[in-house]
Amino acid sequence: MPIDNISLKNSEESLAYFEERAKSQRAYRRRRSYYWNEITKYCDYFSHENISVLEVGCGTGELLAEIKAKRKVGIDFSPSMITQAKEQFPSLEFQVMAAEDIKLNEKFDLIIISNLINHVGDVQQVFDQLRNVCHDRTKVIVTYYNYLWQPVLNFFEWVGLKKKTPPQNWLSNNDVNNLLYLAGFDVYRTTMRMLMPLNIPLIAPLLNRYIGRMPFIRHLCLNLYSFAKVINATPRVDFEKKYTTSVVIPARNESGNIEDAILRLPKFGKDVEIIFVEGNSTDDTWDTIQKMAEKYKGSHNIKIARQDGKGKGDAVRKGFGIATGDILMILDADLTVPPEDIPKFYDAIASGNGDFINGCRLIYKMEKNAMRPLNLLGNKFFSIAFSFLLERPYKDTLCGTKVLFRDDYEKLIINRKFFGDFDPFGDFDLIFGAYKLNLKTVELPIRYRERTYGDTNISRFKHGFILLQMTLFAARKIKFI
Repeated sequence: MPIDNISLKNSEESLAYFEERAKSQRAYRRRRSYYWNEITKYCDYFSHENISVLEVGCGTGELLAEIKAKRKVGIDFSPSMITQAKEQFPSLEFQVMAAEDIKLNEKFDLIIISNLINHVGDVQQVFDQLRNVCHDRTKVIVTYYNYLWQPVLNFFEWVGLKKKTPPQNWLSNNDVNNLLYLAGFDVYRTTMRMLMPLNIPLIAPLLNRYIGRMPFIRHLCLNLYSFAKVINATPRVDFEKKYTTSVVIPARNESGNIEDAILRLPKFGKDVEIIFVEGNSTDDTWDTIQKMAEKYKGSHNIKIARQDGKGKGDAVRKGFGIATGDILMILDADLTVPPEDIPKFYDAIASGNGDFINGCRLIYKMEKNAMRPLNLLGNKFFSIAFSFLLERPYKDTLCGTKVLFRDDYEKLIINRKFFGDFDPFGDFDLIFGAYKLNLKTVELPIRYRERTYGDTNISRFKHGFILLQMTLFAARKIKFI
């Protein structure tokens, strides 16, 4: 796409400015480290040691150097900035390259564009160029100033607290997200951070870590973040037989549902592997699982195991540990989530519409006795809490059916050290892990059915208190960081 004369002139002015600024940029960043370190820390929160990262507009390379990743590449249109970056971080790869004309023969897992779009002449062209270095599951993080801060930053420049810059683009959150959409990206999360950019002891941490996270007040924060992924328009014929799937069915005192789980689960994708994990049953569930596995071994791909510990979370981890499918799914053995609905979850993740698919029982009308009133009230409470914590609408956190790619789960296992092994149920472990991995979460409505066999294994008050403790724990690990 050609660059118009006005954009070219703006680009030339910006290049001259940044070439001059490169001489003092490293010292300037050190003096303003409180501000820059916050951006770096937040972007790094969503990175992972096993991924590749590209920073567009890397400047002198400090952010890229601090991000954990197995491969890091930085590009910038200023030769002087790149020279400084190479001197500081000789082990990293830096190239002189304009954001409007990215020529790299590589696809990256994560792309970071930090405080760049305020300075480029054509933001949409920059976003268009990103498609050249994205695969289907690439994530993009764009950071930019809140336009409400324009007069404040102008004042900071006037009194010398901030370097003077050429005239900038001042884009709203809606502007940026719309430009990303026009370039073929789906924005799945937007966050606001940093209410106080100056390092004032006690006051700045209080404002930035706690007060600035509150509803309404957060809209006054200086830094905005848009998280996006490629909109995947893959035709159904290209993904309907692409992936193998492992469906893990934790079963405790569910003898009467085992055969139905096998017979009612449709065939979909390339292959379906059914994994029963029995744990601590007081009925004949384990005997039934063994009999059914033998009975249907010719027509179904079935694995069976007994969990080593206790709780659904332990059973799920056992099942996922022996799974071989590209996609991992959970189906509760009580069959209150109909097995017939499981192919919808495959379609949602295989098509690229989401990376972590969470079942939602609270949209369609339930059967009369499917969920007790106190359970429903608890689910409503946790949906509000999680919508606040995860900064996106979350309607049902406790639906047992959750789906993700196995390679993402393997990264989640490594990341588990960040949260710890804290969840006996497994729901929050996966939800928080998916958030930390920067996965796009999609809730898929299902029709919640009444049990036809056995009783629930959930204690409303005892387990509800544990869930509340985990929510407060997550607030410290996710929201107030």
